[in-house]
Amino acid sequence: MTLVQARRIALYVVAVAVLYAVVASPDRSTDFVGLGFHAVSGAAEGVGDLLAELIG
Repeated sequence: MTLVQARRIALYVVAVAVLYAVVASPDRSTDFVGLGFHAVSGAAEGVGDLLAELIG
C-alpha cells in the first residue's frame, strides 16, 4: 500500500465518521461546529494581532 492509498483510505474513514456523528447526534454536532468556528476565528484574530504588532 502506498502513502497515497493510505491517505485516501484515512480520508474516507474520517468522512464516514463525521457523517455518522452528524446523523447520530445532530445537537452535539452543531456544538462542535460552533466550537470549531470560534477556534478558527480566534486564530485568525491572533494572526491579525501579530501582523499589526510586526507592522506597527
